[in-house]
Amino acid sequence: MAVRTTIDLPEPLHQRLRDRAERSGTSVRSLIVHAIENTYPSAKKGRPVTGPLIPAGKRGPLYPTDENPYDFIFS
Repeated sequence: MAVRTTIDLPEPLHQRLRDRAERSGTSVRSLIVHAIENTYPSAKKGRPVTGPLIPAGKRGPLYPTDENPYDFIFS
């Protein structure tokens, strides 16, 4: 579905657009749409997560003996 938008262009810019459209055998509208699509490309999806979020390597102890979690919470 197309949306109609009105903008005020300076006369020299409008004339350049008309000249360019005539030389390339297209419309002013298609030139503007093409310029906007090139300037603001559609968002690309990111890569899907396929591996573990935490890389493999040396892990710490499951139950640390030298730290008390209550010391962090209540200090």
